Amino acid sequence: MATGSDICDVVVIGGGPAGSTIAALLAEKGRQVEVWEKDPHPKFHIGESLLPHTLPILRQLGVLQEVENIGMRKYGAELLSPNHRDSVILYFGEALDKSHPYAFQVRRSDFDEILFRNCQENGAIVREGLEVKAVQFSEMGPVTLRAIDSSGRTFIKHTRFVVDASGRQAFLGTQLARKRRNPQHNSAAIFSHFEGVFRHPGKDAGNITICWSDQGWFWIIPFQDGTTSVGAVCWPSYLKSRKGTLESFFWETVRKCPPMADRMREAKAVRPVVATGNYSYHCSVMSGPQFILIGDAFAFVDPVFSSGVHLALNSAIRGAEVVEAALQESSGLAETRKEFERSVRQGIRMYSWFIYRFTQPAFRTLFMAPKNFFRMKEAVLSILAGDVFGKSPTTLPIFLFKCLYYIMAAIHPRINLRQYWLRQGDAHDTQTWTDTLSRGKSQ
Repeated sequence: MATGSDICDVVVIGGGPAGSTIAALLAEKGRQVEVWEKDPHPKFHIGESLLPHTLPILRQLGVLQEVENIGMRKYGAELLSPNHRDSVILYFGEALDKSHPYAFQVRRSDFDEILFRNCQENGAIVREGLEVKAVQFSEMGPVTLRAIDSSGRTFIKHTRFVVDASGRQAFLGTQLARKRRNPQHNSAAIFSHFEGVFRHPGKDAGNITICWSDQGWFWIIPFQDGTTSVGAVCWPSYLKSRKGTLESFFWETVRKCPPMADRMREAKAVRPVVATGNYSYHCSVMSGPQFILIGDAFAFVDPVFSSGVHLALNSAIRGAEVVEAALQESSGLAETRKEFERSVRQGIRMYSWFIYRFTQPAFRTLFMAPKNFFRMKEAVLSILAGDVFGKSPTTLPIFLFKCLYYIMAAIHPRINLRQYWLRQGDAHDTQTWTDTLSRGKSQ
C-alpha cells in the first residue's frame, strides 16, 4: 500500500479542462496541488467546439497561442433544417459585445492535453493512471482519498481540500448520493470523425453546423487537418429502433435527413462510429467545507450549444476563489462560495432554457428567420458566444425573445405540444434505451 508522504493542500479528481484549469490557478498561487487522472493523456473526447468568451480564460491561463496553433477558427454557427430551403449563418461578431468575433474548433485530445501540461508547468503534481475509489471526510482532520494505480496498487493521500472535476463520472455526487437524473431532458449521441465532409470556403470553413432532423439534431465540426467531427443526437425512442451495427444505423439516420445526406455524400469514417448516452443530470450539492464540484462533475445538460467546456472553465475560475478562501480560512468564505454557486447555476440555467426548447418547431422557426427587434438577435448571439455571466445587457432582449417564443408556440399548439410530449416521454424512459445503447457498443 503506497501512501502520500505529506498532506497536500488540494487534490483535484480529474484532469480534464475544469480540473486542469483550477489546478493551474491554485498552483500559481503557491498551493500544493495534485491532479489525479485515471486515463492518461492524450485521450479521445467529444465537445470539440469552443466559444468566443472562452478565449479570455485561455489567455489568462497562458495557453491561448498553443490552442490557436492546433485549432481552426470558428466565426459563427450555421443552422440547417429539412423544413427550410436555405441555411442561416449566425456570426459571433454580431453579438452585443463585438470584441469576441471568433472561437476555435479543436481536437479535444490535443486541447485537454495542453491544459493538463500547463497545470503541471505551473507547479501542480499530476498523477496519470490513478483512479479514485473513495473519499473520506473528517470534521476534525484532513480528507483521506483512496485510489488504485494502473498496476493495481492502492494509494492513500491526505489533503486539506478536494475538488471534484471528474466529469460525467460525477464521483463525489455519486458517492454522496446527490446525483440526480434530469427528468426534463435526455438524449443519446452517435458520432465519429470523417474525411470528405462538405465544408464552406473562406471565412465560413470553420463554422460549426447544427442541423435539425425528425430524430433530434446533428453537429458538424471541422478540424484544421481536413477531418470533421459529425454526430447525431437522437431521442431514446429512435435509438431503440436500431437494427444492425451502429455504423449502419448512423448512416441510416443521415439518409433520413436530406440536408445532412447532402453534406455527407462523399464522407468516409476515419475512426469507428461510437455511441454515448448524453442523459442530463445535476447534483443537489455543489460545495461543502472541504470540497467543491466543478464542470460536468456538478451538472451536464446537452452539447447542442457547445457550452460544456465554457461552463467548466468558468466554474474552475470561480471555484479557485472558493478553494483559496477555504484554505485561508477567510471570513469571506461564505460569500465567496455563495457567489460561486450563483454564477455556475446562472450559466447552466441560461443554456438550459434554450436547450430544452431547441427541437421545438417554434424555436426552429425563430432561429431560421432571425430578427433583431429590440436587439434580440444580438442578445441571443451573445448567449451562443458564451456571454452568460452578465457582461452584456442581455436581460431585456432575452426576456422579449422568450415571450416571442411562447407566442409562436401558442399559435401552433398541436405540433409544439406533440414535440414537447415526445421529448418528455423519452426523458423518463431511461433504462430501456440505456440497455440498448450498451448492446450497441458491442456490435
